[in-house]
Amino acid sequence: METRVLKQAIKRNLRRFPNDFMFELNDSEVEFMVSQNVIPSKQYLGGSLPYAFTEQGVSMLSAVLKSNTAIDISVQIIRTFVEMRKYALTHEELAKKIELLEQRV
Repeated sequence: METRVLKQAIKRNLRRFPNDFMFELNDSEVEFMVSQNVIPSKQYLGGSLPYAFTEQGVSMLSAVLKSNTAIDISVQIIRTFVEMRKYALTHEELAKKIELLEQRV
């Protein structure tokens, strides 16, 4: 799917994407991505600023995008978010346990 098709689908369904589900990157954030070699150049973006999606935004994308490829990618992204949350929770639990141990010692 082309980026412009994705942006059109989002614009037709803006109510599904409040600010806490999706936001558009600004110029300085794009420059940072280019400087970190996340993307080869600004031209790679086709002249428009990219969107960034939260876990909930990715879920909404699956309701908007109908191609099999888009659905498969949405499923994989959601699974990745779930794994990241598990890791973050584990890290948080370990930090609390270490803090309790430090207080005892």
